[in-house]
Amino acid sequence: MKYIQHFFVSCIFLLVASGTALADEAFPWGSAKSLDIDYPPHKVIYDLTTGDPKQLDFTLNRISYLNTLYKSDPFDSSIIIVVHEDALPFFAIKNFDANKKLMERAANLTVGTTIEFRMCKVSAKFKGFEPKDIHGFVQMVPMADAEMIRLQVEEGYAYLH
Repeated sequence: MKYIQHFFVSCIFLLVASGTALADEAFPWGSAKSLDIDYPPHKVIYDLTTGDPKQLDFTLNRISYLNTLYKSDPFDSSIIIVVHEDALPFFAIKNFDANKKLMERAANLTVGTTIEFRMCKVSAKFKGFEPKDIHGFVQMVPMADAEMIRLQVEEGYAYLH
């Protein structure tokens, strides 16, 4: 009988202990710590290829917020968005009605800031677009890949996708 009581008490102890251990294991690292970092301005390239309007909207938000973190510094910050692949049609004049809000936001990002949109001329041509078919706040470059390499190697830009 004493053996059964001992076994029963041991089982209850193990159940209680394992329940406590499971609760601790569910969040074994506690919660995140917030770091207060003052980011100095930098030169950044965004490689914009998405054909998803929600992803483009999210990327425009990131660009705007980064510019805010950099305090729109006209001397030490520069943000260049290189547009190619599936992102091209958003910037086509003929698609303005379908993308009006996104294009107004993109164009507004370039007003009074060091934010620029540059589009791959090769990629545009493959998609059937000429420079005259693209909104005027966009600059055309010969090739997206070559432009991103040049900006990184020759001008010290950081790459973001």
